[in-house]
Formats: sequence, structure tokens, C-alpha cells
Amino acid sequence: MVILKKTKILTGVGIVILLLLSFGVYGLYKAKAYLEGPRITIESPVNGQSLGESFTEIIGKTSNISSLFLNGRQIFTDKDGGFKGDLLLAEGYNIIEVSGADKFGRKVKEKLELVFNK
Repeated sequence: MVILKKTKILTGVGIVILLLLSFGVYGLYKAKAYLEGPRITIESPVNGQSLGESFTEIIGKTSNISSLFLNGRQIFTDKDGGFKGDLLLAEGYNIIEVSGADKFGRKVKEKLELVFNK
């Protein structure tokens, strides 16, 4: 009788511990976006690249971004976080800035340096 009571108590404690652990793991999964923060990756063109045309398309990916800007002009992402932005480069050395923020106000900035030669 005493052994049966102890077994029931240990089973109950085990279930409570398992539930608390499950809630903790789920909470960390949901907090992942907040913990990682915003990210921007510029895929094309490559930093430091020399281009022969004035018109260029900046292509990249983002994660955890709620607003995105290309040289101060707002651009938008697709459902997968990809973005494209068009720019006309000045002759010579150009610095392009892609910046963004997440819904918590944390900001991130990526700079791209390109050279346009006629």
C-alpha cells in the first residue's frame, strides 16, 4: 500500500517535470526570433565588385525584419525574407547601405561598396 502511494507520487512528479520541461522548450522556440535579432545578408552584387553598368539590382535575404531600407528608401521583403532593390550608381566609388529593424526596435545595417566604371 505504501509502495503504491510512493509510485503514484513519483509518477505525478515525473509528469509535472516533463510538462514544465516541455513548456520551457516551447518558450525558447517561440523566443528564438527575439533572441537572434534582425539579420540581413546581401547576396548580389558582391562587396567590392566593379560593375560596367550604372543600373544594378541589390538582392539579399533577411530574417526577423519588420522594416527594411535601401539607402534610406523603404523596400519590402517577400514571404521568405528575400528582397530586391534597384539602384543607379554614380561613376566611381559607391557605398550602398541596407538597414532594417525588427518589431522590438533592434536595428541592423549592412554596407556594400561597389565601383562603377564606364
